[in-house]
Amino acid sequence: YDSKVWQEMIDMGWAGLNISEEYGGLGFGYVGLGQILEETGKTLTASPLISNVVLGTALIDLNGSESQKEILLSEIVNGNLITTAALDESNQHKPLDVKTTATLDGNEYVISGTKKFVLDGHIANQIIVSANTSKGIQLFVVPSESVGLNITKRIKMDHRNASDIAFEEVRVPATARLGADVDVSENLEKALDIARVCLSAEMLGAMQESFDRTVAYLKERQQFGVPIGIFQGLQHRAAHMYCEIELCKGLVLKALQTIDNNDSDLAKLASSTKAKCGEVLQLVTNEAIQMFGGIGMTDDEEIGFFLKRARVAQQTFGDYNYHYDRYAQICGF
Repeated sequence: YDSKVWQEMIDMGWAGLNISEEYGGLGFGYVGLGQILEETGKTLTASPLISNVVLGTALIDLNGSESQKEILLSEIVNGNLITTAALDESNQHKPLDVKTTATLDGNEYVISGTKKFVLDGHIANQIIVSANTSKGIQLFVVPSESVGLNITKRIKMDHRNASDIAFEEVRVPATARLGADVDVSENLEKALDIARVCLSAEMLGAMQESFDRTVAYLKERQQFGVPIGIFQGLQHRAAHMYCEIELCKGLVLKALQTIDNNDSDLAKLASSTKAKCGEVLQLVTNEAIQMFGGIGMTDDEEIGFFLKRARVAQQTFGDYNYHYDRYAQICGF
């Protein structure tokens, strides 16, 4: 994460692409944001786009009161605020399995619990945390400098950061609760579906770049006096990857359009898209390493960085096993 690069993104308006004009954003929609995320996947750009602009914004927009949206969303647009979501509590993605508690004490809530795999938790100004209350799962906006809040930065395989955060009787005013005093499980899942689709757009960019680099290498690398790309076995494998990537393009575009149109089948499309993109990204990056050979396993050859990013992106917001199972449940199986 480079703060100068992030500031350039803010200056270009990227932080407000998916935010309504009434809150200072551009109202450009998720199809437009998806194109940018695809490019960040091609360049392996580390930024708070997913954690802040996508997930944080979605949680605020779906759950916040009008006054909360006016304040928080406008601050995200102008770059003064970086948010992230503290949702998962185990090594597996189970966002609705919440053991963290928020107890009302006078005009304050007391939050206690531990969250894992919080994207960009070490740089966020405000942390949106899910907690169990007497009304069910609710969301609270907690300043990162709050007393009793301990952030432990974890470096992942792709060299990016996802923090573990402990809430030890952290006190926040009652106004820190996002929106009305009701259970927000449904909106929480919808916000995560938006994030899953947007992450899939980034994954699409990474698989496309991995494929393009691999095909270029097949044309360049020589064995037995000829480019290895003329061997039919490698051509078949490249053709298979090409077809799978084309399927992912259609899924990602349809899912992004579903967000913009506020269609009711978002959950089904989000899970099918995330599952397929995770599966194909694993295929393409594995094949890339195979075709590059030994040099692909070294940091001197950049193709290995795509495999490392693929492994973390696959697990983020649920891997393909999670989403195939979820898709089956949505379909009634």
